Amino acid sequence: MRGSANSRLAVVPRVNGAISRAACAQAQSAGVALPALLKAANLTIEQINDPHAPLAARDQVNLLNVLAEAAQDPLLGFHTAARIELREASLFYFVMASSENLLDALRRAARYSSLVNEGVIQRCTVGTKIDVTLIYSGVSRHIDRHQAECWMAMIVRLLRELSKRQVNAERVRFVHARATRPRELTGYFGGEVEFGADVDQITFPTSIGAIPIAGADPHLNKLLTHYCEEALAHRSRGRESFRTRVENLLVPRLPHAEIHAPDIARQLGVSQRTLARNLAAEGVSFSTLLAELRLDLANRYLGEDGTSISQVAWLLGYQQVSAFSKAYRRWTGHSPRAARGAVTAAHRS
Repeated sequence: MRGSANSRLAVVPRVNGAISRAACAQAQSAGVALPALLKAANLTIEQINDPHAPLAARDQVNLLNVLAEAAQDPLLGFHTAARIELREASLFYFVMASSENLLDALRRAARYSSLVNEGVIQRCTVGTKIDVTLIYSGVSRHIDRHQAECWMAMIVRLLRELSKRQVNAERVRFVHARATRPRELTGYFGGEVEFGADVDQITFPTSIGAIPIAGADPHLNKLLTHYCEEALAHRSRGRESFRTRVENLLVPRLPHAEIHAPDIARQLGVSQRTLARNLAAEGVSFSTLLAELRLDLANRYLGEDGTSISQVAWLLGYQQVSAFSKAYRRWTGHSPRAARGAVTAAHRS
């Protein structure tokens, strides 16, 4: 019987890296040469060419960043969502495609999202609206932009393809910041798009939940759900660093609230002493982590056209531009304005 169980699990593939592989194809169509960029993201052409080769979540995020820079496509992740062959997700796709209605499909997508990407987990909650939330696990949220936008676009695309209807979101919220709201995104989602939010979330009216799926098959869905549960039970879980957990709590809070270690410790369910001890075990203090996070974000924002110095200060949690400028000079020896040209050149190199 044990051999029978293993043979059943063999038909449940560990799909991984579909976004990265589609992004590579997207960049290549724009004339981008891959080898050097893959090396910069700690990946190889062999991994990209092998659909079964596992790709680490952080490497995938870094890859999309360098591909977007090289292709000069600030919406690379969003554009990639249209290229992905959804059926390549195999079991994950078909368990949704055989569901009864869109709410069932969204719930199954949330339940089994870790089977296709261990770094971005979905949560589906139903109240006065249907909310699908993206939660980053094992990878720092602040280094990403393109995967988040790709995921949101794929959710909408999937609902439209499964229902054969023009399903629109009421609101889409992203933790990462953008200087402007690209019309291409707002036109696609059909609702309000917000950047610099405190959560990555897409919201639908509850009425879409009852929309039937064209290929609904309750018998097939029951079988596939069983296989998904087996795959979930046997999935190996990587250990998330404590630093990453803290960073992912800090990033959405920066523009919206003052940052205090006791509040972060409380959110993590630990004492302030345990917070300090766990960070020290990873070679960093809370204040140093916060400063390094702000510096990393500052350099990213300063490298973006259209983001003013005052906007950067606000995004990092500074009420006054002068306070941000003083901190940035302390970190780097330069003012934000003087450093902007150098940061922009570094990001484009």
